This record gives sequence, C-alpha cells and structure tokens, in this order.
Amino acid sequence: MSAGLPGPILQVDNVRHAYGSHVALRGVSLEVRPGEIFALLGPNGAGKTTLVRAICGRLAPNSGQVRVDGRDPFSDGAARAALGLAPQALALYPQLTVRENLETFASLAGLKGGAVRGAVGRAMELTHISGRARSLVRQLSGGFQRRVNIAAAILAHPKLLVLDEPTVGVDLAARDAISEALTRLRAEGVGVLLVTHDLEQADALADRVCFIRAGEKVLQGAPAALVADAYGERLEVEVDVGEAGADQQAGLVAEGLAPGEAPGAWVCLASDGYAFAAGLAGRLAARGIDVREVRVRRPSLAHIFARVTGTRAAA
Repeated sequence: MSAGLPGPILQVDNVRHAYGSHVALRGVSLEVRPGEIFALLGPNGAGKTTLVRAICGRLAPNSGQVRVDGRDPFSDGAARAALGLAPQALALYPQLTVRENLETFASLAGLKGGAVRGAVGRAMELTHISGRARSLVRQLSGGFQRRVNIAAAILAHPKLLVLDEPTVGVDLAARDAISEALTRLRAEGVGVLLVTHDLEQADALADRVCFIRAGEKVLQGAPAALVADAYGERLEVEVDVGEAGADQQAGLVAEGLAPGEAPGAWVCLASDGYAFAAGLAGRLAARGIDVREVRVRRPSLAHIFARVTGTRAAA
C-alpha cells in the first residue's frame, strides 16, 4: 500500500478451507480498499461462496485469516457490523412493504428513532426505490426486489459492502440502477466486493477483478490492464452467417474463424482487426458463405474468463 493511502477494509491472507475431502479454498489472498469496487469472478464451484461465507463471518477457515476493518469477522461482532451483505437469495419479508422491510432491518441493525427514518430514506433514494415505498415486496419485479435487498444491506452505513450476484434475473433498468448505486457508494469511500457472473458489469464498474478457479486465485488486476496483457492490440472480429453447412463451416475455419457463443456467430482475434474484417465478407462470399453482419470490438473480461475457465468467450 502506498504511503498516505488508507489500508484495506478487507484482507484475506492465504485462506484454506475444506469440507471433508473436498478442498474449497487453496490459499486465497486478496484485499479490498475503501472506495474500491473489487469483482470476484470464477465458474460455479470455484470457491466463491465459501470465500464469501468466511468474509462475512459465517465460517472460520481451516487456516489463514480474514480481517474486516482489522478484525476477525468470525469472532468479532464489530467486524461483522462494519460490513453489509446483499445475498443472492433474497433476504426480505415478502408480506411487508418496502418501507416496512427497511425499517425492520434498520431496527435489527441497532438504529433508533430518527436514525431509522434517515437511513431508510437514504437507502431508498440511493437505490431508486422511493416510489415503491408502500408496495408489498412480493408484488415487486425481480429487479426491484434486488434493489430492496441492496438497500437493506446499506442501512447501517457499512464500510464494506458484499454483493452476491446482485444482477441475476434483473432487467436493464434495474441493472443500471444497481450500477449507479455502487458507483455512488464507491465515491463515498465504501469498499465493494462484487461477486458476479455479469462480466459486462464487472468490466465497466470494477477497479480490480480477481479470478478464482478450483479454490485458487489465478489472475488479478485492473480489467483494462488484464485485457491488454493478454491480447495486446488484437481485436475480435465476429461474423454472423446464420446456419452453415459442413462445407461452409470448413470455409470459415480456413479463414481463421471459430464458432462463437451466439447461434450463427463465428469469431477470431486479429492483430489487424479492421483490415482483416474489411475483406472478410468478400472472401467468405467467394466460398459461398452469406455474411449477414461483421463486427469488430476489443476483447473484454469475457475473453479472460474464457481463458481462465477453458470455455469459449461470451459474445
């Protein structure tokens, strides 16, 4: 840590944990600083859930240590009080209104009187749910329920906010509202640990990302720096050809293309991406392949995720 900068709000040092013979974490270390959005990425079964449980004081790791605001969250209530958790499984009372939910959680967090009203008003304003204050939670869309879940997690002004898949199943408006809320919290000095499969959101929001696989940290850094290190100046070229027969597929492969994630999409990485794309439609037409569209874009975290997990990059 550079001189003059605040120390990390979260420190995870060489944490290991196993459930019987299954090793979930194999010496993971990371830190989250105040005013930073840190995204934790990895495939299902990578160990993310176990790590979050250790960070939130839900389990004591077999070895290594976790510190939130300098304290052990498993044994120290002050450490747990310094963090807010928005779990993937909604932790709300569906039969209560939005305001009633938030007032209940504020009281459980130890707030009283005017402090409850102030905290609830701020949380609703920040997550853009004030207009639904009197709505029953069970009547809200999934996106609004996610926002209420986050509002509940920030009532006590946590120094560290842990979000587990906050955009799963939400619409674009809710996703944008959540992103705006996280940006504002970062500006206020809150450290944000974002556990997500939403690579596009992580790419846009996170100051740093960490990939874990099979319980091990395999890559960490700023998204743009990781992409630049992995791909340099190469660009992704994607063509949409619809259905392609065996002969057409052979022609696409001969041009250096591979199947993409979207149906009918074929992709490649080219150092001269725009020049390569400029002549691609003509070359494919000469092979009897009808090209509907050609797109050129820079590689993203989706490509890094594909490298880490051994899958194809998302379109």
